[in-house]
Amino acid sequence: MGKIDRDEILEILEGYDKEDLTIATLGSHTSLHILHGAKMEGFKTTVVCEKGREVPYQRFRVADEFIIVDEFKEIADDDVQEKLREMNSIIIPHGSFVAYAGLDRIENDFYVPMYGNRNILRWESERELERRLMKKAGIRIPYRYDDPEKIDRPVMVKFPGARGGRGYFVAATPEEFHEKIDLMIEREWITEDEISDAHIEEYVAGTNFCIQYFYSPLKDEVEILGMDSRYESNIDGLVRIPAKDQLDINLQPSYVITGNHQVAMRESLLPQAFEIGDRMADAAKELVPPGLNGPFCLQTMCTDNLELVTFEMSARSDGGTNTFMDGSTYSYLLYGEGMSMGRRAALEIKNAKNKGLLEEIIT
Repeated sequence: MGKIDRDEILEILEGYDKEDLTIATLGSHTSLHILHGAKMEGFKTTVVCEKGREVPYQRFRVADEFIIVDEFKEIADDDVQEKLREMNSIIIPHGSFVAYAGLDRIENDFYVPMYGNRNILRWESERELERRLMKKAGIRIPYRYDDPEKIDRPVMVKFPGARGGRGYFVAATPEEFHEKIDLMIEREWITEDEISDAHIEEYVAGTNFCIQYFYSPLKDEVEILGMDSRYESNIDGLVRIPAKDQLDINLQPSYVITGNHQVAMRESLLPQAFEIGDRMADAAKELVPPGLNGPFCLQTMCTDNLELVTFEMSARSDGGTNTFMDGSTYSYLLYGEGMSMGRRAALEIKNAKNKGLLEEIIT
């Protein structure tokens, strides 16, 4: 099975009624502001949703049409794709879409025009590709260990895919690494087959900033649209307990993302934030053309030396964009009130349509 020829997608797009486009997505993750933003920009909206999980989209009135499926993964089935094409749909991807549709099917068997770059989605899911892109960009990233037996300082251990922090842990010695791996297997958060997939990198102490970017090929500009930090369980609850009591209860920390909150970065750090965003966009154009078109996120830690260290990226709408459905500190400076990431994506699609440049932003 080979990758979808982009010309095939452009041929489908050519057959669309450009005056009757629909913005569609999977009913999860960041779909509320994607759909709401599309309606704000005058588009019809469709949500593909598991039966029983359609209530939010009905009650918040963000979806004009519903495609109800038994399981989310059915969004990649032929009959669902056909319905989407009949609606002149453009899919806006997010983390749940990638997880449920599956990278292989998105790359090889999903014949619905998609906003952004479908080929870069794998680069956020596979640690080696993600690291290659970051190194190409020349931005500061954590040191990586290729062997757990070489651990000589605190490290963060991660596993592939969009797990929302599930199964991550900190270790300071090879012995602690193996002990916590055994615990992860016991909890069924990983399998024995996944041990070799462990990504071990230096633990960077600092404050968390998830920087929500938008790259517009129409303007050839990277925008900062928002910024957030994460709530993680149980580590955020654990640090509220006095140190001596933490030792007494012997509770193992975990890093499962349970929510996000909007933040504003110290203004003197913004030049760094723009620089790493620009560098990533330039590197992506070269390594995975057409690059990081549309929403992307760099998840960073800011050290006490005021250095931004990038430890992960999202190559599509990130969960933290839910913190500014009505706009953020930064989107306000660019667009005034009410500019969510979903609305910004819809605005880009509308502008491309009006200029006859839809093929520039669709894959």
